[in-house]
Amino acid sequence: MPAPSKTVSAFTDDALGLDDATALAERLRRRQVSVREVTEAAIARAERVDPNLHAIVARNHKQALATATRLDQRPPPADAPFFLGVPTYIKDNLDLAGLPTRHGSAAVPPHPARDSSPFVRQMLAQGFLCLGKSSLPEFGFNATTEPAHAPPTRNPWHLDYSTGASSGGSAALVAAGVVPVAHANDGGGSIRIPAACCGLVGLKASRGRLVDNEANAALPIAIIADGIVSRTVRDTAQFLAQAERSYRNPALPPVGTVLGPPRRTLRIGLVIDSINGHRTDDVTRAAVERTARQLERLGHRLEPMAVPVPSSFPEDFALYWAMLAFGVRARGRTLLAPDFDKHRVDGLTLGLDRRFRANFWRLPAALWRLRHSRVTYARAMAGFDAVLTPVLGHVTPPLGYLAPTLPFDTLFERLTRYVGFTPLANATGAPAIALPASLTDDRLPVAIQFMAPHGGERTLLELAYALEADVPWPSLWATGGETGHRSPGRAEPAHGDGG
Repeated sequence: MPAPSKTVSAFTDDALGLDDATALAERLRRRQVSVREVTEAAIARAERVDPNLHAIVARNHKQALATATRLDQRPPPADAPFFLGVPTYIKDNLDLAGLPTRHGSAAVPPHPARDSSPFVRQMLAQGFLCLGKSSLPEFGFNATTEPAHAPPTRNPWHLDYSTGASSGGSAALVAAGVVPVAHANDGGGSIRIPAACCGLVGLKASRGRLVDNEANAALPIAIIADGIVSRTVRDTAQFLAQAERSYRNPALPPVGTVLGPPRRTLRIGLVIDSINGHRTDDVTRAAVERTARQLERLGHRLEPMAVPVPSSFPEDFALYWAMLAFGVRARGRTLLAPDFDKHRVDGLTLGLDRRFRANFWRLPAALWRLRHSRVTYARAMAGFDAVLTPVLGHVTPPLGYLAPTLPFDTLFERLTRYVGFTPLANATGAPAIALPASLTDDRLPVAIQFMAPHGGERTLLELAYALEADVPWPSLWATGGETGHRSPGRAEPAHGDGG
């Protein structure tokens, strides 16, 4: 049961302290703290707060501690990975050798994976030490992490509220201070939505920027991008820079190591209401407008612009979303496990499957328009460095508002009102980033989104640095909570200079 306090924070004066991943990696390199001490601290934090959060679905503690001990037995080599020894979690829709991958579903049996997925290998090659798997809603289809067969993942800012989804478990663990960064992926907003709900930085990279998600190979449009959620801009920037060292797509401009705000005036478009016809709520609208004024004060040009896609986009993407559910139910035994049980999927998956079966004849035209959206988006962005939008149509809902046990029509209508801004980046392949902007009266995070032309991650990170440096964002280590406090003798996460 949730603790009496509605806020849960793991931050304390241990080996992790208040450090972000960049600062922690530096202390590990200097041997100011051992990998074993850091790993034990992260495990202790996880065991203390996860009974309230329900964000961990599989543990890898024994192997992580053994690896930590081995790393401490010899000095790190000169060419050691940047994040060597930094603890993290992998979202439970990618394989990590030795642990099951259940995709948030009771329909998928808990068979241990024999090998790790390509992106997991790319991430762990940066030196991260995986403590286990984080929670998600069934197959990542929902915008809240409330699996029908398990307790909901709770938001550490307020336990009665959603963490967003589908990378909700990772976001809860990072926001609460269990680990500084965690794996996330995004097929319609699943990095940016939980980052928004939990007050984090969430970057969906350009299509092709990172090692491709395996699921994209079976899709007519590669909408899925992997990445991380983090508490500071520099952690996301450093993650992308390190990933680029192991794999760089020659078709994209290099990002490099981004260290601070832009040194030039940017032209930024402004979109506040979604193309789906629903007006953004007043609290979110105010956060976007306040950010626009902040950017103007910092010297940038803000201009209202039309939504850069045709009016058919919401229906087309909804049909694609439904097609994914149909594909899982029809081919689950081939794609996921020979003993996949399609009769155990939740109400959202089943409802989407039925919706696709009733409208499948519309798919060819929808696919053509979705593929063409990249061209339409590129034309609309000509002359703009970025566009500022909300992440979500309204503030974070309480648990139950988007539960998969609701009648399908009710849930579908609520989801389309809530998730109107994020899918465009997935269809077009454009990069997009969610950033904290403010808190509601109930002290829940409110976020804004920037999108850029294809390959424009550097601009997004520079904008993020500028906002982070100008007005530091609220975080649980600063606001306190169940166990949170300012730890004496620990450096606070750096803001803005990327040093």
